[in-house]
Amino acid sequence: LGPNQSVNLASNVTGTLPTANGGTGATSFTSPKILQVVQASTTTETVKTNSTFSDTGLTADITPSATSSKVLIFVNCGGVGKASSNTYAQLKLLRGSTGLVTFEQRGGYDGGTDANKVGSCSTFYEDSPSTTSATTYKVQLRSGNNSSYAQMGDSASTSSIILMEIAG
Repeated sequence: LGPNQSVNLASNVTGTLPTANGGTGATSFTSPKILQVVQASTTTETVKTNSTFSDTGLTADITPSATSSKVLIFVNCGGVGKASSNTYAQLKLLRGSTGLVTFEQRGGYDGGTDANKVGSCSTFYEDSPSTTSATTYKVQLRSGNNSSYAQMGDSASTSSIILMEIAG
């Protein structure tokens, strides 16, 4: 064949063709289906001066359509850090009262007493709530040092949460 000629694969090739470019050779795929998306945001500043986790106001509810569904959670918290003292911010994602992941362990920690803001802290998490009841996801904050000032939402920065139900 010359450089500008083509091969008719339907009639001129026999046998098994190799899979190109690292493919699997699979002929059909079932891709996950997104069933619903819920989004919520807040610009409210949350300040903690003790080491007890408390709600930040960043919360969203979703009602899964099947117990086999997964929920993908995307969280971005703005304005995270410490305002003073030798402390740090900790952020935790929860389903109801069940902790799923602590996604910021030492926000703003620098070993000193000056303010130190880290900006945004994000996480994503895949959950299997195994329910068709309304389910609440939320973010909580605490100060790592029991009497010092940790925060989320400094200067009215936006924090957001997105929930995506994926067919299971």
